[in-house]
Amino acid sequence: MAATLAGRRLLLQRSAAAAGGRWRLLGTAAEASSSPGGREEAGGGGGDEIYLKKPAAAAAVTTRDETSVAMPMSFMTGSVVGKRFYREATVRRADDGNGWSVMLDYRTLKSPAKRPLKLQSRTLAMAIAAEWEYQVMIPIFCLIGPRLVMLLNCSVRLLKFGWKMEADGIRPFTMPLMKLACTALERVPLTRKKIIDNLMKKFHQDLVFCRSPDDNELTVGVYQRQKEKIDPILDWVNTEFGFKPVVYTSFFGGKQDEGLANAVETVLKNTTDFELASIDAMAAAAHSLVIPLAIFRGKLGIEQAIELIRLEEDHQVDRWGLVEGGHDVDIADLKVQMSSAVVFLLLSWQL
Repeated sequence: MAATLAGRRLLLQRSAAAAGGRWRLLGTAAEASSSPGGREEAGGGGGDEIYLKKPAAAAAVTTRDETSVAMPMSFMTGSVVGKRFYREATVRRADDGNGWSVMLDYRTLKSPAKRPLKLQSRTLAMAIAAEWEYQVMIPIFCLIGPRLVMLLNCSVRLLKFGWKMEADGIRPFTMPLMKLACTALERVPLTRKKIIDNLMKKFHQDLVFCRSPDDNELTVGVYQRQKEKIDPILDWVNTEFGFKPVVYTSFFGGKQDEGLANAVETVLKNTTDFELASIDAMAAAAHSLVIPLAIFRGKLGIEQAIELIRLEEDHQVDRWGLVEGGHDVDIADLKVQMSSAVVFLLLSWQL
């Protein structure tokens, strides 16, 4: 049996090589368990290895789940965790009929904590599956000497500068919805109180409560923009929660009315795990809790929120100019963080 399987694999490898394309040998669970070496490693080392087939050494010790695949814990750090080891990403009903699962070929996707990634929203599950489907080989262009070289499906180490460029791999930093789903399913249920306490601790120093002085020629322009753009949000807070916010000019912040703080905290306590994960991610990117709550309640859109977050910095850019490789990168990063959290929130509400 082992000899027959080895012959089949060799034939497939030669056929794929002759075609000039990439190949993946995706055997069945029975073939993987009976193969003497049946292992396909998806990059990384140590605890970051992803197996499509059962390692021969582990087979003699324990029985590995052949119907699922879990990402290593380093997935949550954003580093490349390994090469793509699956042909397609799809969605299907969870085994218990409650919710939806993401499938990588015939395996159910699990979180880094090895819990089933079961989602109540089919739309969100399809979006996460699309993120996994996007993990394909992309060309990387590298300047080597005087020539621009395109690198495909390889790793290049530029030892002189200490750079490492990987052209093929699973990139968690391109999968924000997957990371937010893992946070909502694993972190939020265990640390909900701590997350809310941390958000409320920073509430009194919220971005929208800080106002630039109007008696200084360097800040008067910012003050005018804040009056125009932020005052409507402060009016909304007064209407929504029944308390007028306190505006201050000190970098150390002020103290909001206890009734307002309690009203905001009540809203956070009544959120679902997915809603709280989204609000927490937006608050971290925006340095504000009021802006995510305004998005949560339908007062603000993504572009409006980004304009408020960058109001002061955009004023400085208009006056002194944009620094390439600095301001433009910050803007792109903020758009990704805010947009992904908002999309995650909206998709979690759909069936």
